[in-house]
Amino acid sequence: MASETRELAPQNQKLGEILLKTTTLTQAQLHDALEIQAKEGGVLGEILVRRNFVLPHEILKALCGQLDLPYVEDLKPNDIDPMLVSKLPINYAKSKEVLPLARYGDPKMGDTMMVAVSNPFNLGALEDLRVFTGCRIQIVVSTPSRIQDAINRVYERATANMITDIKDEFDETYDLEGPIDILDASEDDAPVIKFVNSMIFRAVKEKASDIHVEPYEKEMIIRFRIDGVLYDILRQPKRAHAAITSRIKVMGTLDIAEKRLPQDGRIKIKLAGKDIDIRLSTIPTAHGERAVMRILEQSDNVLEMPSLGFPPASMLKIEALIK
Repeated sequence: MASETRELAPQNQKLGEILLKTTTLTQAQLHDALEIQAKEGGVLGEILVRRNFVLPHEILKALCGQLDLPYVEDLKPNDIDPMLVSKLPINYAKSKEVLPLARYGDPKMGDTMMVAVSNPFNLGALEDLRVFTGCRIQIVVSTPSRIQDAINRVYERATANMITDIKDEFDETYDLEGPIDILDASEDDAPVIKFVNSMIFRAVKEKASDIHVEPYEKEMIIRFRIDGVLYDILRQPKRAHAAITSRIKVMGTLDIAEKRLPQDGRIKIKLAGKDIDIRLSTIPTAHGERAVMRILEQSDNVLEMPSLGFPPASMLKIEALIK
């Protein structure tokens, strides 16, 4: 768990008084900063940092002491369960500077999630997390740089776990090295067909929006775009590229003989009773054709108003406007 290192101060104690006790700030420097604030306005903490009287993390730590909030020096990202962030998009975590640290339950109060934040006054982000996780939110405060670093480390581990799980779904016995006549091949004797089907199945299961098949000088890389972020999923020898892209082009009714011009097509599949529409684009590159598949799941489900997550007061206003 994250280690807490903070100095508590009476909540009625002023920020300057706390900084005089906990940092190298002098009375003269504080007096200068207060004079600047009186003349030009602004926030005392920002003035002190701008004049290089104190460091940003010292201001944040003093504010936590003033507000009686826990301040964390070391978030210990290696101790954070990657499953805590598996449903939280990394771009959201980075933009809001929030990171789940731990989750624990209480039979009476329900689950509580401890979250590191850089701005304890960002109530909108805390409310988003409460709705998103269904947990009560308990915050600890840390610096933006430490939170960003921990986000990178935790999400890197979460991504590594996801890629390992996805790789396990691919049959490593597929022989993609030899020439395969995919036009005359059946489902039983063409490993490339099974490979492409497995790739699409895994992308849909992982809720990827795009599949990228990208050739390079010595290898081919398959990437999934999940929550707006491209992840390297699988690397194959370059010799596998032609068979895989040819199979994809056949599925999209593209001209497999045309490799010098961009092409667009559509693939329709059914998976677990759901209709999946895939928009296919190919474009020639220096090392072969690159294919991008955009996955569009066709759903007949219409969400009910209560399931949209609006607060009750907002629901009443919306219903009144509709009527």
